Amino acid sequence: MSAAQQSAQELSRLRDELSGLEALQRKASDSAELASLAAGDEELAASLASELRGLRNEIERREVDLLFQDPYAEYPALVSVHAGAGGTDAQDWAEMLLRMYLRWAELRPLRSELLDQSEGEEAGIKSATVRFEGAHAYGLLRAEKGVHRLVRISPFDSQHRRHTAFALVEVYPEVPDDVEVEIDEKDVRVDVYRSSGAGGQHVNKTSSAVRITHLPTGIVVTCQNERSQQQNRATAWRVLRSRLADYQRAQRAEHLADLKGDLISPEWGNQIRSYVLQPYTLVKDLRTGYEVGNVQAVLEEGHLDPFIEAYLRQEAERRERGQEP
Repeated sequence: MSAAQQSAQELSRLRDELSGLEALQRKASDSAELASLAAGDEELAASLASELRGLRNEIERREVDLLFQDPYAEYPALVSVHAGAGGTDAQDWAEMLLRMYLRWAELRPLRSELLDQSEGEEAGIKSATVRFEGAHAYGLLRAEKGVHRLVRISPFDSQHRRHTAFALVEVYPEVPDDVEVEIDEKDVRVDVYRSSGAGGQHVNKTSSAVRITHLPTGIVVTCQNERSQQQNRATAWRVLRSRLADYQRAQRAEHLADLKGDLISPEWGNQIRSYVLQPYTLVKDLRTGYEVGNVQAVLEEGHLDPFIEAYLRQEAERRERGQEP
């Protein structure tokens, strides 16, 4: 993306934000006027209560906008989901998480683009990478980075026993083209192979999929969802640049373990959030303590905002106390 395009997008975002604040101010003024007329009028009082509820919700949403301190908060986000410990259940769980994020993006709304997906042997996926673009894309999704744990009666167990599965979610900001990223070509290996995903005869007969390995760091990026090798190569390089930029930032900040994410093992003891379907229903974030009992609303409908907001508010409180988020 060119500097001019970035400036145009930022200008559009600021205009939308200003327009929203002006609309909020008008609503507040109208509500104040309505309050002066509502005394003794039940119908006006009910209308005022409804207006105030809407204002309160809007103000709370605007408060969240003030929590974004990360300089990359407005960047597109690259989200990778990897099946962890748990066999077929883990691969199924990774696909469930992928659907959850795609549904959440539809609600905001954010634009999503599936860049790569590796199918599981029996069900689900081994891994997938999605690009999300829109207001606060990375600022919001960075709250999802970590290990996610699922507890349920396994549909793949003939004895209907309860199983635990894990999946790792990695989140990186997509760096713009004008940001310099240190990549030595001799440190990179590029492999091409036949795509294993959907796409018909073309995908099965041509080596269109691309895998790029950065040898010094061990970072591996694959892309096979485009129809041509050239398109897949360009997308894979874009993802690699973003992952290496995040890696290099982490090194400079001396917070590699916190920012890189892929050093975390997706298994017991490392989870940031648990999703329990049996013997009770509960989704609980272990960092903030926020929890809800309606698992379906989270997994199937994508209602993730309360978890993300709780994380952002916790970070803001820690910053105020002078603690490292």
